[in-house]
Amino acid sequence: MAGASAEALRKPRSDAVRNRERVLEAAKAVFSAGGADGSLEAVAKRAGVGIGTLYRHFPTREALFEAVYRREVEQLSELAEQLKSAASPVDALRRWLKSNIEFVATKKGMITALALVVQGSSELYAYSFDRLTKAVGTLLDRAGAAGEIRADISPEDVLRALIGMCYMHEQPGWQSTVLRLMDVFIDGLRVQPDAGRKATSPSQRGRAKPGVKRKR
Repeated sequence: MAGASAEALRKPRSDAVRNRERVLEAAKAVFSAGGADGSLEAVAKRAGVGIGTLYRHFPTREALFEAVYRREVEQLSELAEQLKSAASPVDALRRWLKSNIEFVATKKGMITALALVVQGSSELYAYSFDRLTKAVGTLLDRAGAAGEIRADISPEDVLRALIGMCYMHEQPGWQSTVLRLMDVFIDGLRVQPDAGRKATSPSQRGRAKPGVKRKR
């Protein structure tokens, strides 16, 4: 009985877990629309909980921002695991990267809020970069083992390219441009089939064919 009571104290109640998830989902929506200045009261109202319940789970605005951020990182990690069973390793990699772009596009307001948290926490930055590096690394390893992409690209390279492409996310029409550039980037990673002939070098292009004399 004593052991059961101790376990009950350690394990969160199911309704508390549900409330926490509802608050996180509501916070994502509110911050996406209103950015870092989104009202916590609006979050509680959208989640269908009292403001006291919200503060019990997240005592500060920063704590809520961080929890939302970690949840998004976890969802992207889980997506990578799901895509490991996709038929085409390159298409799986493409879909994961485009999901990141879509996240930025649909959550622009929340990006500002999350950036405040990440910039203020080296531990959180290290956590997120590590999780996302492992996620994309899983997809890269699979595509590399299938012989579909070049071997000299690292997960860190891919993430830096992704971050760089999304840097101008506040500019009108940026998403269509970034999606097109992402396709170009992924096509550049692919192992090109050997055409069976050597490219003609600039020094060879001006040479006369054997047996053909140049006119003087």
